[in-house]
Amino acid sequence: MTDFPILEHDPSDDSVLHPQRVLTRHHDMPEHVVFCFFQEVIQDVTKSHPAEIDVKLRNSLASEIGPNPIHGVETPWGRIALVHPGVGAALAAGFFEELIALGGRKFMACGGAGVLDSAFDVGHVVVPQAAVRDEGTSYHYLPPSREVTMRPQVVDVITETLDANGVPYDIGKTWTTDGIYRETRGKVIKRREEGCLVVEMETAAFLAVAQFRDVPFGQMLYGGDDVSGEEWDSRAWRDTSVRERLFWLSAEAVFKL
Repeated sequence: MTDFPILEHDPSDDSVLHPQRVLTRHHDMPEHVVFCFFQEVIQDVTKSHPAEIDVKLRNSLASEIGPNPIHGVETPWGRIALVHPGVGAALAAGFFEELIALGGRKFMACGGAGVLDSAFDVGHVVVPQAAVRDEGTSYHYLPPSREVTMRPQVVDVITETLDANGVPYDIGKTWTTDGIYRETRGKVIKRREEGCLVVEMETAAFLAVAQFRDVPFGQMLYGGDDVSGEEWDSRAWRDTSVRERLFWLSAEAVFKL
């Protein structure tokens, strides 16, 4: 089985294209970073809290799809870098690498996920303590395995933050896939049987980069669309106030890492 390229793990950090050789630490880069998948939340925070926005950072991540601003934001707990991580494991991992090179040291992400059980209401929070590695990016960082896990100390930080704010949640596995249109009924059943609560496209890669670069990383997901039935149900998953609340909970939690 090791003749498949995806299983040819090389633990060397001597990459030809290395983020720390391409980028240098930015003097104004906060050590605490929140990855937020919600564009409207990023826009609302930067518009409705203008006095809290540090515009001097002047740094943007970029790809062929365009620039991706890094916002320096003053929160009640301290200053963070607020960034959209892109969609999909490869892009999210690349931005993660670049933020580490720029000076980010502690990371929290908030995003949505499809539920594998319709009993989970829209907006219910899930703490992904492990991710099933059904994407490709994580295999470039860690040896082949079925799952990658979040540090137990980080799980504790997240649950303590949620408890302190009276937010109900579940702890469990997520299924990370890069085949958004290949979430077949058979795979959904199999992932549910092995304990996955939700499905998304980045967590396994995030956790792999964090482990490889030895930085703390945590994530909060909320239950969105439903892929557990015979047909996909969007459940209007983007129309929920939990998105902004999840951002502020992430901002609070990242300072406890």
